[in-house]
Amino acid sequence: MPPVTRWFVKTSLVYLIAALLTGVILAAGALGADWPLLTGLTPVYFHLFMVGWVLQMIIGIVFWLFPKYSKERPRGYEWLAWATYVLLNTGLLLRVAGEPLLAQYPGSRWGWLLAASALLQWLAGVCFVVNTWPRVRGRLGRR
Repeated sequence: MPPVTRWFVKTSLVYLIAALLTGVILAAGALGADWPLLTGLTPVYFHLFMVGWVLQMIIGIVFWLFPKYSKERPRGYEWLAWATYVLLNTGLLLRVAGEPLLAQYPGSRWGWLLAASALLQWLAGVCFVVNTWPRVRGRLGRR
């Protein structure tokens, strides 16, 4: 298993635990707890699950197991995989910080965190697609 795949998979498992813990905190709010921390946690919960756990696990496994790009570069460009990892995780962490801050202080300047988060995650998606697209081909090497 390539190192970048291990990083994606292990990081996705950390996000799984973080998402489940966020779910517990949200459930405490449903039981009547009135913590300021609860404000804005619902989108954080979904992003931790879908981007942090599911998407990251998928990207890591795709990089490892999809058909070879070439003999020289069987997995495409490793630097693009690392760029995907850094951009995706930086964007996700900005989202995790930005959602509660913006919910707690509506109309404040914290909205830039969400805009930066969206841009970084989009760039991560572009890097992933650029690196993966050539590896998706039909039988007999047809693309």
